[in-house]
Amino acid sequence: MKTAMKSLLAGAAVLATGVVGGAALAQDFSGVTVNILTRPGYVIAGPLIERGADFEKMTGARIVVTEVPFAEIFPKIQNDWATGTNSIDVGVFAAGWGVELDAAGLLEDLDPYIAEDDKIALDDIAPYFRDFGQKVGGKTKLLMVDGDFQMVYYRTDVLSEAGLEPPQTWEDYLDVASKIHGKDMNGDGEADYGSCIFKKRNAQSYFAIQTFAAPIVQTSGTAQGFHFDNSTMKPLINNAGWKKAFELYKATGEFGPPEELNMDIGDTRAIFKAGRCGLLVEWGDPGTLQLDDDATAVLGKLYAVGAVGSREVLNRETGELEPVSADNAPHAVDGINYSPFAAFGGWAGAINKKADEQTKAAAYAFLSHMNQPAQSNVDVTIGITGYNPYRLSQLASTDLWVEAGMPLELAENYLGAINGALNNPNMASDMKIPGAQQYTGVVLDTELARYLAGEITVDEALANIEEGWEEITEDFGRDEQIEAQALALGAE
Repeated sequence: MKTAMKSLLAGAAVLATGVVGGAALAQDFSGVTVNILTRPGYVIAGPLIERGADFEKMTGARIVVTEVPFAEIFPKIQNDWATGTNSIDVGVFAAGWGVELDAAGLLEDLDPYIAEDDKIALDDIAPYFRDFGQKVGGKTKLLMVDGDFQMVYYRTDVLSEAGLEPPQTWEDYLDVASKIHGKDMNGDGEADYGSCIFKKRNAQSYFAIQTFAAPIVQTSGTAQGFHFDNSTMKPLINNAGWKKAFELYKATGEFGPPEELNMDIGDTRAIFKAGRCGLLVEWGDPGTLQLDDDATAVLGKLYAVGAVGSREVLNRETGELEPVSADNAPHAVDGINYSPFAAFGGWAGAINKKADEQTKAAAYAFLSHMNQPAQSNVDVTIGITGYNPYRLSQLASTDLWVEAGMPLELAENYLGAINGALNNPNMASDMKIPGAQQYTGVVLDTELARYLAGEITVDEALANIEEGWEEITEDFGRDEQIEAQALALGAE
């Protein structure tokens, strides 16, 4: 992180102390240590460490942040809490993972703490993140520090010069990518890329494929879902809808970096900041990352569309595709079905139910401190934090973003794209049932990677995923998974 950015964040923390300090100072947690586990690197972990130091000055509580590779976060927390080791007090992880941990009785209910918290401003959290991200079975079991879903970004200058419009469908995405691929987009004399997507195995590629599939498979609102038949938990994966998504996703590689199959999100961020990507699939971070000192090649040029859609959707009875109509896609706009995907759903903090009472109180106070507007309204405007907006106050006005250095037109586009997605009644939810990490982070990720590498066909990949998902469902219990799915998707 640039020194100037660190100073900005540290300064913001000091200012925030003045806002929340009274409440925090009223709680003396001297001698209490809160152990937090999360992902490695400055993204996500860095602000926890820096604001943790500030929190210690206010309350006496010591905040210790341990970082592990992304793929190890969930199993380490699950094992630590389930076995009673209890060396971890707080996990900061994908909000959707909370359902499985809670089903095992491992998460502290935060509603009693919230009832006594006059700084949390719960009503200011956008409804999707408040009701789907933080709650499990109607009870608040997590607190957001970040709001995540994936969008498509495009270089306004590159598309304008080529006489192209931003993509509305995934076919449009491929068409645009094909026409700008190989152009010199940053003036260094080298050919650049039409599309940039992180496709590394055992990383985060399995989120992006779901962004492709959602508008093809989900048509009737968030509660419909796009992974299973909710009444039976039979996988919806082995059909023409997901097949099309897989094929489109693989086809983007024709216009991407030659090493794309080995690129994780940090790699794609480095090249888009260098001005080498015409289109990319990403979370909300590129909106603010282009304000960094090493992103001058794209400052004010990387705009977003809240969702890319499909003119064909899956008929769930036949397993085949059919053109969008008012009957099969009631939320479609101009013949295109959109379903923005809440990939990952956002990073959120949860507390170990077996921690001692004083530690739980300190842990909640710290998570509240991170979540409150005074802190989070600053953190979400700094790209390197990895924190994206999740509060209504962060999305209501461009003021915060312009003050952070974002050009007004970019701020208007960025917030417009996010608000458009969050207000879409067909928003697609990340998987939030027991086994979610196994269904997607293991089975889907593995078979997708094998398909992209040419080891298996698309039909083999989908059949393997279907078989793997069925095994996981049977392991957890089909009836139990049906009930969990209903809770996760908001069914009464």
